[in-house]
Amino acid sequence: MDWSLLGCGANGHITFAPDQPELRERLSVNTREGVAWRCLRCGTFVVGEPTTSGPVSSAPRVRRAKELRSAFILRLFAVERFVRAIIFGLLAYAIWRFKSSQLTIEEAFNRELPALRELLRQLGFNVNHSKLIGFIQHAFAVNPRVLTWLAVAAVGYAVIEIVEAVGLWLLKRWGEYFAMVATSVGIPYEIYDLTTKVTVLRVGALVVNVALVVYLVLTKRLFGVRGGKKAYEARLRSESILQAEIDALAAAPAAAGPLPAGQTAASIRRPVAAGGLHASGLASSPGDDPAPGNDPAPGKDSASGKDPAPCNAPDGGLAAGEDPAPHSETTAAEPGARAVAEPREPPAR
Repeated sequence: MDWSLLGCGANGHITFAPDQPELRERLSVNTREGVAWRCLRCGTFVVGEPTTSGPVSSAPRVRRAKELRSAFILRLFAVERFVRAIIFGLLAYAIWRFKSSQLTIEEAFNRELPALRELLRQLGFNVNHSKLIGFIQHAFAVNPRVLTWLAVAAVGYAVIEIVEAVGLWLLKRWGEYFAMVATSVGIPYEIYDLTTKVTVLRVGALVVNVALVVYLVLTKRLFGVRGGKKAYEARLRSESILQAEIDALAAAPAAAGPLPAGQTAASIRRPVAAGGLHASGLASSPGDDPAPGNDPAPGKDSASGKDPAPCNAPDGGLAAGEDPAPHSETTAAEPGARAVAEPREPPAR
């Protein structure tokens, strides 16, 4: 599952137009429909105005890929913590109400108990062997001070669960530490509780708590595990599209060496101009056409600039012992190459 695409499908794309021209060029592309900006979450180019713009420091913090999946899992744990807080809050309220009207409830129970006994006996149940009735009768014998402490403990546990739930839902690192420590403290008691009696509810609660602790320690790298906070933040930076473009932009000039005066990183990325001249204005390489205006003057030798020697025809007269003047023939060469003078053999005397 692509969590980035799922996030954009649920909440929309997030695009950003930075003020820096070079970075702005890397995050946008021209299309027939207009300028398209790259989504910082799923990486898709979206046509239209960017969601936000400004300096890089004001860029939105975007969760993507594995971080989105982690956020979904942590919020599931947060919902489970909220449910626990509600249950223990209701339990604390029930204990407080029972304590304040303990005598009234006991009298009502004892008054209605004979009729209840008779009804259950007719249905085939023996009330004397009922664990529920025994539990209720035992509760009436509890000291009111003990009930007060039980209500306070239930309220305290509910508060702890609320803090855990808020920290996990907001995806705060302090919430991850708090949830991990608070959950770890209760695991030994839950294991001991299972030694007395095994129930589906107790086993389920223990499995959820152990899974939360293991998940937080391994994936969030708490307490220095797997490199700790630095390694965790480095992984987040490596998944950021904006940070990847910033790093690539910073590495481009470094790989090419120092820039000539008057050049920027943007000019290096421009294509080679027509005619073989680079955008930086550097001289053309061998084989390029010579610059206009540098043609040799008519009648001048292309190498020395002197007047070439006249070409002696084969039937021309020569003085005795006189060497013939070399004949200059221009051979075909590659475009832009200079003419090459080759000597001509003298005729037989």
